[in-house]
Amino acid sequence: MIVITNPIPVINEIDTIHSLFENGLELLHIRKPDFSETEMNAFLSEIKSDFRQQVVLHSHHQLALASGIHRIHFTEKARIETSEKSLKNWKESGFKLSTSIHQMIDFEELPTVFAYAFFGPVFESISKPKYASDIDFKKALQQRKNNETSLVALGGITADKIKTALKYGFDDVALLGAIWNSNHPIENFKQCKKRDLS
Repeated sequence: MIVITNPIPVINEIDTIHSLFENGLELLHIRKPDFSETEMNAFLSEIKSDFRQQVVLHSHHQLALASGIHRIHFTEKARIETSEKSLKNWKESGFKLSTSIHQMIDFEELPTVFAYAFFGPVFESISKPKYASDIDFKKALQQRKNNETSLVALGGITADKIKTALKYGFDDVALLGAIWNSNHPIENFKQCKKRDLS
């Protein structure tokens, strides 16, 4: 199971991140698009070194290695702007790559350097109310041909929607609003984890 940070700072965020890892979080995507390199470096330095192998960096990729991070994410825009040679270089340097897509055709055409891709919003977004997709995911995923790259459901993922997303054909789910828009983020995470395992 994957959790994505809130794009804006959250009260007790680092403590919550540590608690998520202590409760079985596999991967944390750090998405802070407005952070400067200095702010990102300071944020990363607060995360316990024991957990850095499970951190995925969305921006300021150049900080990854020095921070003990070996996973980087490319937004759709960044993926389009990055040459396939450069992507291969990252992978050959020992990094695990992920990306975001918004159309099934883009997923089918992804280069094999990507371990997984976020696709959404699958359900109406929690963090962005009224943000939803008009894609019939069940139908779209039945025609899936790319099995080299895992497909991760994003958008509106709550404990009661996980099984539906997996039945559509997604390989995994990513949580954002269910964690950061909640007064009980750790309890929500535990509930989602139970549904994912059941």
